[in-house]
Amino acid sequence: MKYIIMMNTMRAGRGVPEWPKKDLQAHIAFMMRLNKDLHVSGELVTAEGLSFPDQAKLVRAGNDGAPITDGVFPESKEFLAGYWIVDVDGPERAYAIAARISAAPGPGGAALNMPIEVRPVMSAPPPEMV
Repeated sequence: MKYIIMMNTMRAGRGVPEWPKKDLQAHIAFMMRLNKDLHVSGELVTAEGLSFPDQAKLVRAGNDGAPITDGVFPESKEFLAGYWIVDVDGPERAYAIAARISAAPGPGGAALNMPIEVRPVMSAPPPEMV
């Protein structure tokens, strides 16, 4: 079963980019090891880091269908920093991966213990909705 594992982080301007270089390098090395381990186990479908919110736009369709963009939202307290799509035997394994991500090292090497969201990926709408 596929799950999306989402990592939210602090607002841009107050977080990872301000860490000491050695702490940032340790964090990135941790994520690279995690991705390699998930790839080797055959569980990794994809993983991506995302840009900061100052590069995001909210888009909706105008009356003529043309895209209308709204500005960035730097006042957000948290933002989606990255995600993993994994294909695992069940939710317990997805939760174990999320716990590993949660414990990624932060400043001084201390575990961040950040909340990680785990959601099943639907391959189709539920039958009762079709």
